[in-house]
Amino acid sequence: MAAIRFGFHMIRRTLLNGLRKKCPRCGEGELFRRLISFHERCSECGLLYQRNYGDTWVFIVITDRIPILFGIAALYFGMVSVSWGGTAALFFAVATPLLLTIRERQGLALSLDYLSRLYFRDPSDEIQAQRA
Repeated sequence: MAAIRFGFHMIRRTLLNGLRKKCPRCGEGELFRRLISFHERCSECGLLYQRNYGDTWVFIVITDRIPILFGIAALYFGMVSVSWGGTAALFFAVATPLLLTIRERQGLALSLDYLSRLYFRDPSDEIQAQRA
């Protein structure tokens, strides 16, 4: 079995491909059909994006919760509103970036899942069969 080299450039390229909403492996195929539904496979290299339904769940949770952490930190460190308008503005200041970047964050989650599939080898995974 061929050894997989996890260099900085390979990891960086894979994550940037996900942020660009492209296939984590080849960087060419589109990830999304529409809105937030994934294609099953890459149209260029044939990579199966999710080996099992829900494989990317942990990475999606991570990419969702880290941005929310900034809003919670702002409240914890004293950014308090005294009016309903201020509360609404704070809510929109936290919610708007989350909604506008959902596809990029899901692409990043797919890239992280792809890297984990490469690193934690499973012989039944087609990625490992292709590398052999």
